Amino acid sequence: MADPEFPKRRAAQAHRLKRLRSAAAQNPRGAEANAMVDCGWGRLIFAHTFDSSEKLAEALRAEGPERRDIAFYVRDPHVLLAHAPQELFLDPSHTFRLDLATYRVASRRRKGFQIRRLATRADAEAVNAIYAQRRMVPVPPDFFWTARDARTLAVLVAEDSESGEILGSVMGVDHARAFGDPERGSSLWCLAVAPQAPHAGLGESLVRRLAEHFKARGAAFMDLSVLHDNEQAIALYEKLGFRRVQVFAVKRRNVINEKLYTSAPPADERLNPYARIIVDEARRRGIRVEMIDAGAGFFRLTHGGRSLRCREALSDLTTAVSLSICDDKRVTRRVVEAAGVLVPAQLEKDSTEARAAFLAQHRSLVVKPARGEQGHGVAVGLTTAAQVEAAVELARGFCDDVIVEECFTGEDLRLVVIDQRVVAAALRRPARVVGDGRASVGELIETQSRRRAAATDGESRIPLDAETERCLAAAGYTLEDVPEQGVEIVVRKTANLHTGGTIHDVTAETHPVLIAAAINAAAAIEIPVTGIDLMVKSPRLPDYVFIEANERPGLANHEPQPTAERFIDLLFPLSVPESVRRVQQKGTKA
Repeated sequence: MADPEFPKRRAAQAHRLKRLRSAAAQNPRGAEANAMVDCGWGRLIFAHTFDSSEKLAEALRAEGPERRDIAFYVRDPHVLLAHAPQELFLDPSHTFRLDLATYRVASRRRKGFQIRRLATRADAEAVNAIYAQRRMVPVPPDFFWTARDARTLAVLVAEDSESGEILGSVMGVDHARAFGDPERGSSLWCLAVAPQAPHAGLGESLVRRLAEHFKARGAAFMDLSVLHDNEQAIALYEKLGFRRVQVFAVKRRNVINEKLYTSAPPADERLNPYARIIVDEARRRGIRVEMIDAGAGFFRLTHGGRSLRCREALSDLTTAVSLSICDDKRVTRRVVEAAGVLVPAQLEKDSTEARAAFLAQHRSLVVKPARGEQGHGVAVGLTTAAQVEAAVELARGFCDDVIVEECFTGEDLRLVVIDQRVVAAALRRPARVVGDGRASVGELIETQSRRRAAATDGESRIPLDAETERCLAAAGYTLEDVPEQGVEIVVRKTANLHTGGTIHDVTAETHPVLIAAAINAAAAIEIPVTGIDLMVKSPRLPDYVFIEANERPGLANHEPQPTAERFIDLLFPLSVPESVRRVQQKGTKA
């Protein structure tokens, strides 16, 4: 005979089971309560281990200065936000999960770089430099040896096999070791690839190696969080087998996260990186910013009764005469040469015969328009009369006056001089790609262009033009050829950022003679802010020749050097804290 109470007991049992499952989801059985992991850039807060939204909100409120905490696996974000609606916000990111049980290891390793554990302070500093280029929160270098739990955190770096340069990094968190996660999860954070990295597949290789690391440890899955509009990254994750899961993250409203929870003013959205870095620094100091023409980079800064107009790093402090000197490369050369700065030999006559004789004397030439910027119409390393004449015709399309000078073999060094001090020095190297045995040269260039554009807000791309084809032909390639894995191809001769060139900071190792040459050139032009370009044998050696002076240097290209800070110091000295002014004055006297 059927028990009439059975349906009721069954319903009650199901209800109790549902409550138990809910409690387990809120704080998994066997897991540490209120679990958090210090990742250096901030704390990863495992929200599902908290037994109340109030405690979780308190944890987020305890975020340290200049850190970015992330509450991950938030079960009821709407409830959490209700506790502190003015302080917290729902992160506009998607969560993706890779099932490590079914993940298949790549059958073929890419060459030209290796993935290994972060091992030295130099590694940590290189990773921070990449973070700065990607506008990510830096990690104190000492964190990796004094505060990091090596059993919980895994930090991998991609190292160039030849140069030893760190080209990318990724951080992983082992959830089982972090808080005793019964689900045996793991997560990926801070995937970053250097904008100047020439190799294809760096990001994919870092993700794969981290997945293999956690799979070997017995982890069941690896999660990651990615901004909803980062289509390139999402495409990579989906290609590797990640699937979208309904997991939410909550962050605290702070300066670092500001763009995630509030829209920038419409005018600011049109600022390029070179104007934005200055505007951001001005606002940090309480200096009023007024947009004049954001699309062209014009704005006005006002503080303490002083008001100055700027176009990126060009301000009212630069006179029209100094601007005119920089505008004409012939005039610039004469002015700095008179001040004792070394310059390359230059052809004065404008004729085919004169150029042929000049080529025979110097063997390799540079052709460039006397007026112009961003590398337009510049050809370097010309070794035949036909190449020289073709380059002259191309340069005339930008300026009737064309300069022909000897080619100084070496590297392009940009020194940023602000108020008679060298604030930053960086080698600018021509765009190059490295073959992977799969993609054509044209495809490799497009991949590199996307990486450069993403890092510079579209300012840097490798043009597929006649100059690129000339450089490829000199190397024995066409756009359709598929180079073997590991083969490096220089696709431009000029190192200009706007044509895909890359920037490598050498401020700490630049020879005093080069520093002095840059300061002397700036003083001769009488310009307060400039980018002095030298061709050098090495930044550590005194050999150089002067190339040109830029009246509007891109300060954003030299992060993490304090270029924007020194620029605002120049414009508004009283905005500098008194303690800093004393140190600067003491250094000047010394």
